[in-house]
Amino acid sequence: MIDSLRRTFRLGLVLLAVLPAAVSAQDAPLFTTDFTPEEFAARRARVYDAIGSGSVAVIQGEPTPRGYVRFRQSNEFYYLSGIEVPHAYLLLDGSSRRATVFLPHRDARRESSEGKMLSAEDAELVRELSGIDDVAPLEALSARLGALMRRANLEAVYIPHQPAEGLAESRDLALRRVQDRLADPFDGRVGRESGFIGLVRERFPAYAIRDLSPVLDELRTIKSEAEIALIRKATVLSGVAIMEAMRSVQPGVVEREIDALARFIYLRGGAQGDAYYSLVASGPNAWYPHYHKGARTMQAGEWLLFDFAPDVGYYMSDVTRMMPVSGRFTPAQREIYGFYKTAYRHILDRIRPGVTPKQIKTEAVAAMRADLAGWKFSRDIDRKAAQDFVDGYARGAEASTTSLGHAVGMATHDVGDYTGVLRPGMVFTIEPALRIPEEQTYIRLEDLIVIRENGAEIISDFVPMEIDAIEALMAEPGLLQRYLADELMPGTGSGP
Repeated sequence: MIDSLRRTFRLGLVLLAVLPAAVSAQDAPLFTTDFTPEEFAARRARVYDAIGSGSVAVIQGEPTPRGYVRFRQSNEFYYLSGIEVPHAYLLLDGSSRRATVFLPHRDARRESSEGKMLSAEDAELVRELSGIDDVAPLEALSARLGALMRRANLEAVYIPHQPAEGLAESRDLALRRVQDRLADPFDGRVGRESGFIGLVRERFPAYAIRDLSPVLDELRTIKSEAEIALIRKATVLSGVAIMEAMRSVQPGVVEREIDALARFIYLRGGAQGDAYYSLVASGPNAWYPHYHKGARTMQAGEWLLFDFAPDVGYYMSDVTRMMPVSGRFTPAQREIYGFYKTAYRHILDRIRPGVTPKQIKTEAVAAMRADLAGWKFSRDIDRKAAQDFVDGYARGAEASTTSLGHAVGMATHDVGDYTGVLRPGMVFTIEPALRIPEEQTYIRLEDLIVIRENGAEIISDFVPMEIDAIEALMAEPGLLQRYLADELMPGTGSGP
């Protein structure tokens, strides 16, 4: 078998070497097919309603990325336009209710190398594809803003104040990026958004500048069916990757090998990248909820935490499962995981529209306490960990602004207020964690939930979390074992 794999690998190298360099194909559309122009127009209409007829809004697109990286538009700009062009700007006029996109001029040399890109010279095509009302070159934006100042009823210019969400980025990390740079005494640059606001204020001091971010956050809180379809696909791909990880995990596998396995599944399934860095954490690494180095070799008797999802058409997912590296739960693992999973199910089964997270948590805590009273633990540290978990969840239920988890959408940690009554179209995860500090053991499950009119849809519920189902899946042959890294490319990995 190994000789056959080596021959296949070498044949692949030969084919890559002899393929004509001039062969090219541009199958990717110039404008998204995931949403209709009408859906983007409806989003812009809600912005017009929010800012009023006496105001305009300006949204700055993402710049050219560093390095050989595929361009990905910022979430905010894409949400309102669908245009994937670096250094673009969008002007929304609340008076005329018309949208103008400002694009760079055509770069013929770049197009000859990378393929067709939309530019200011494609005004008719851009209008036809996207439904945008007007198209202008980038340098015309300043003149347009200056002309607007002569309008008697102009009240304000709305600009997003929060940092734009880029590649594999939620707002929390975008804020951290800006704060880290400001804290560097040899850098200290303000964020791109702050710089843009400052330039507009300096060049057009008569404008009152207002924050568009709260408006966009509210719009993104409730997802359309087209948005949910993309989140569903991202969730299915994440679940399939977790299930393949269950088949492939065993002592001697390195965390990064599971990372690679998941990426293959995501890209093969149509994802455009990662939703966030992979959290493949074995043994004590799982103690750190966002561990992502992927460098550790798994050992028998340990846990593996898998928390990873793809970016599918600018929409994310977030799913987590635990599995025993050895393929079977030890008696102690069965006891503590069994209790945690049962408590977790009490939360999932009570999620529904028309109630608050506080109500759901209060109901779940009552059921958890009843289970805890009769649950058998062989170890005192496990009983204490279970008690601490329930007590901690109960304290969360008592908080006036508690939430069940975090929103998911265009960002893995999406925007929007999820502390109030749950409404149809909300999408979020729950991820309560149980800790055994004496052993640095961390146990977490996470599922993707969509609130519907008549209940809650748990999209990721097909991914095994029951002990017997996990063990059965882990007994099946895994992809990693069929394609051994060390045998194919000696010296490049630490295959099992």
